[in-house]
Amino acid sequence: MTVFMLTPWEVQKYIAKQAKEKRLSLNFSQKTLSDRSGVSFGVLKKFEQTGKISLESLLKIALALSGLEEFKDLFKQKKLEQLASLDELLKSKKRKRGRK
Repeated sequence: MTVFMLTPWEVQKYIAKQAKEKRLSLNFSQKTLSDRSGVSFGVLKKFEQTGKISLESLLKIALALSGLEEFKDLFKQKKLEQLASLDELLKSKKRKRGRK
């Protein structure tokens, strides 16, 4: 079992940092990335500073930085052979609808 010790706030800051590093590695200014992604300059600047952004804008930035593919499998179900225990196998039952 993997223990993940980061808070959602820490993860959003980390994603913003990674996006900024990717932008810089491509030698894009914030204005250039804003133009290429269709995300306003102000939103991009706020994202890089705080990590706060809408999902739609984040995906547009990811597309402009050639990182959209990684989002496709974000919530992908584990294959049965990858499950480590009987408990995980029992929990892996696919639900057809949510609970109230």
